[in-house]
Amino acid sequence: VRWMMYWIVFALFMAMETITDLLISWFPFYYELKMAFVLWLLSPYTRGASLLYRKFVHPTLSSREKEIDSYIVQTKERGYQAMVSFGRRGLNLAATAAVQAATKSQGALAGRLRSFSMQDLRSLPDQ
Repeated sequence: VRWMMYWIVFALFMAMETITDLLISWFPFYYELKMAFVLWLLSPYTRGASLLYRKFVHPTLSSREKEIDSYIVQTKERGYQAMVSFGRRGLNLAATAAVQAATKSQGALAGRLRSFSMQDLRSLPDQ
């Protein structure tokens, strides 16, 4: 559980870090503060990740649990519909390619057979 709390808080930190790097990376000792913060999160003595998770993340997730669940259901349905749609498109493209290949090869075979004279065809074995 402790590691789950750490990774969730660390993921949120990494998401926020992309914005803060752009805005306040000019601040003196910015990178040193970031390293100290990550060590504070990770340390078993300070339990920073557990503290932040219990104070901020868990209450926020608990209050929006129904919204999150409905979003997951919607995403699952849309994902299934998208996969069915892409599957149909893929099968249609494969079928079209197969038909085109068959017609091209049939035309090439017919052209090759036309190039033979009747005498050449009679001299072929009956296989």
